[in-house]
Amino acid sequence: GNSFVIGLLLSGLLLSILLHQSQTPAMSTKKKILVTGGTGLVGKGIEEVSQTCEDDKANYEYVFLGSKDADLRDATAVSALFKKHAPVWGVIHLAAKVGGLFLNMEQPATMLMENLMINNNVFQACHEQKVERVVSCLSTCIFPDEAATTSDNDMLTEKMVHLGPPHDSNYGYAHAKRLVDVMSRAFNDQYGYNWTTVVPCNVYGKYDNFRPGESHVIPALMHKAYLAKHEKKEFVVWGTGKPLRQFIYSTDLARLMIWALKNYTDSKEPLILCTDEEVTIKEVAQTIAKSFGLGDELQFDTSKADGQHRKKASNAKLMGLLKESQFDFKFTPLSEGLKTVSDWLDANYETCRH
Repeated sequence: GNSFVIGLLLSGLLLSILLHQSQTPAMSTKKKILVTGGTGLVGKGIEEVSQTCEDDKANYEYVFLGSKDADLRDATAVSALFKKHAPVWGVIHLAAKVGGLFLNMEQPATMLMENLMINNNVFQACHEQKVERVVSCLSTCIFPDEAATTSDNDMLTEKMVHLGPPHDSNYGYAHAKRLVDVMSRAFNDQYGYNWTTVVPCNVYGKYDNFRPGESHVIPALMHKAYLAKHEKKEFVVWGTGKPLRQFIYSTDLARLMIWALKNYTDSKEPLILCTDEEVTIKEVAQTIAKSFGLGDELQFDTSKADGQHRKKASNAKLMGLLKESQFDFKFTPLSEGLKTVSDWLDANYETCRH
């Protein structure tokens, strides 16, 4: 009797081992994608998109890395982090030391040095792990100041990135970001990788940094509008409100970055990810004020700097590539995106970065 039971147990054990072995390869066939800066605005957008996209759910495993996982300025820590997650097929590199216009003007050395450290360490770790695909996120502030254009027909294109110095207001950050493009190309040329860079216009969305002094224009205006609504503070727009900008909703950018990771293989130049829609800061402020139920009358503090007047980027290359790859994509209209984020901030003020 005992030997029969033991035989049954052994055959059961053998069966479970066989089943487990047959499952293990299936589980590990998913390609792993590490997202640095994965807990920030764009990272949260990528997380949202990857959970709804069938291809991502079936074929890719995303790991979202934040500052609690490692200090990316520390080379040893970054190397260990990538080893821990090996094998890594792709990296979406979003992490950066960032800040608005005023932080960039006050701390150019910090912005330059910390971003150089982060990028050097991430690229070295990607090289150690022989990561096949890397898409790094740049910014439209890297474009030459001269190219930031006065005429309506002039637009920033991918070919212009290195054709002159960036604007004085953020030269430290801009040069560090330009070098990400140079580094991608150098690693490709020397080691045969397929790493590339993308240049989004101004990103906005849920999970942004709404802290005064650190935030970019949309979250800064939203925070002021929130305080005007709930604490009856004045809603004052810094600057004249005249500069023109393009804005992209975080989940739109996320879809495009995931698409670029899988499909964009031109490593000789970055790819601009932006909308056609160009608006003044005044129009943005009015839309936000309306979303929070404030009046149309805005106050402007013209003693504050405006930054560059205009830096319209062309999305001609992007739209051509999307059409070619038959990727069904539509941008979220700004008014719709601003309303969504305003409502989100109103509901999540206590827990967001403010």
